[in-house]
Amino acid sequence: MGLLTILKKMKQKEREMRLLMLGLDNAGKTTILKKFNGEDVSTISPTLGFNIKTLEHRGFKLNIWDVGGQKSLRSYWRNYFESTDGLVWVVDSADRLRLEDCRQELSALLLEEALALDEIKSHHWCIIGCSAVTGENLLSGVDWLLDDIAARIFTTD
Repeated sequence: MGLLTILKKMKQKEREMRLLMLGLDNAGKTTILKKFNGEDVSTISPTLGFNIKTLEHRGFKLNIWDVGGQKSLRSYWRNYFESTDGLVWVVDSADRLRLEDCRQELSALLLEEALALDEIKSHHWCIIGCSAVTGENLLSGVDWLLDDIAARIFTTD
């Protein structure tokens, strides 16, 4: 039994996942997290550093890291990659003036050596339009991500 199999079996018992939410400042990361947790989203302050929420959904324990997107914090994003099972990249599609900045930051992020994307045999990704404020389609995105991660990290025995 290899180390990866042992680690998968340990995670299987816990059914635990670590998700990382990144995006430009004011994209809606904290709003998504609060909405998903059933919290009030009428007053949201900028995230200085990071927020961590642990939630239960569909029998999974989700440790969600919401990391601030200010330009001064982006160089620290790589510090959060280790042990991350899934990445949520948040885009404020209503902020047309920053879409190019958003594209550039995502492109730079995907080149990070710490992600080791070149070692992954298949990349799974999905774009799901949703609303952080109303909650529309939030569950669709979360459910897709959970299904994808579960298929990769949990054993079936």
